[in-house]
Amino acid sequence: MKTKIILLRGVTPTGKNKVFMAPLRAALEEAGLANVRTYIQSGNVIARTNLEQSAIEDLVHDVIQAQFGGDIKVLVRSAPFFQKVLDDNPFKGADSAKLYFTLLATPPEHGLLEAFHALGHAPDQVRVAGDMAYVLCATKYSDLKANNNFIERKLKVSATTRNFNTISKLIELGAVQ
Repeated sequence: MKTKIILLRGVTPTGKNKVFMAPLRAALEEAGLANVRTYIQSGNVIARTNLEQSAIEDLVHDVIQAQFGGDIKVLVRSAPFFQKVLDDNPFKGADSAKLYFTLLATPPEHGLLEAFHALGHAPDQVRVAGDMAYVLCATKYSDLKANNNFIERKLKVSATTRNFNTISKLIELGAVQ
């Protein structure tokens, strides 16, 4: 079995996408994932499985929809994928409190990506490589124009964003068997 990091897009502690992590862990274990753990309430799951990425995404989506009523986008990658993301970060040496990672469901189309980069994003900085958008905020994320919704709209792909500390913790938790 391999360890996978499962990111849920738009999970909130209240409202229409409310999914509590303890019942979610139990539901995912019952659905066949092993050693299911979660990290904070914002939709970060670590689990072991032999399923492929798309099968995990479908399984988790379907479990959430059936048991919690949410229609939540699910993105799955491995801990080594996220370690490579940190290693390839184009903003090394920047204040990690201003660094965000937006995982894209798929790499964007070339023309959309060119148009996106042509926008500039000053005073913030955004670089997309493959299925990851690296975002360095000039001030704070709440002031950022190129937030998750903006990236999804411009690149026409589903995405979910995590900060540096969350990605680092998920890598750490993904390394624990």
